[in-house]
Amino acid sequence: MLLRQLYLSHFEQRHFREAFDVTEQSLSLGVVTDVLHQDAARAAAARGDLDGAARHLRTAARVGPASRRAFHWWTLGSLYFLAERHADAIGALERASRWATRDKPLYQGHLALARRAAGEAVSDLDDLIERLASVPAGQGYGKFVLGLLSHADGRRRDARVYLEAFVSRTETGRAVTTIALDAELVRAKRVLSSLSRAR
Repeated sequence: MLLRQLYLSHFEQRHFREAFDVTEQSLSLGVVTDVLHQDAARAAAARGDLDGAARHLRTAARVGPASRRAFHWWTLGSLYFLAERHADAIGALERASRWATRDKPLYQGHLALARRAAGEAVSDLDDLIERLASVPAGQGYGKFVLGLLSHADGRRRDARVYLEAFVSRTETGRAVTTIALDAELVRAKRVLSSLSRAR
């Protein structure tokens, strides 16, 4: 627990190398290793080491309990999606969707975004939006996915509402969350800016 607090302290101060080093030290203890690999991935991604982050997330998915496997695959898919490595994102998000239980609409919605970004036709956006908006996963990060899905479906007003809610909630939340979702904030603000220009 003390090492995790040290990790969070370094991460919140944007000392990502030090945060990563703490996760390496923590992994030697052999306890909740999938969570520690997730932490290591977050620090690696913040340092710009996408491949290092991906390795840790793949390990987290492999060693973690079945109940957390979908989350690790989804995190990897999200990382690839934001890096515009759409084929890799699709592969990870397909795995997340297969393993998912209660958060399945979130993972399926994110998968649809990756497929569209890769140039594939996705015909069920309306259904995906409705399903995601009606479950708890549609809150928090789900607002980001809902905003992008709505934008892709031509629902400009809904896209604006969802993305503004995501930005507001993220920027006023815990520092570690705000930092970890920096790339999502950049993407959300870019879409909001394009919506404002199109008025």
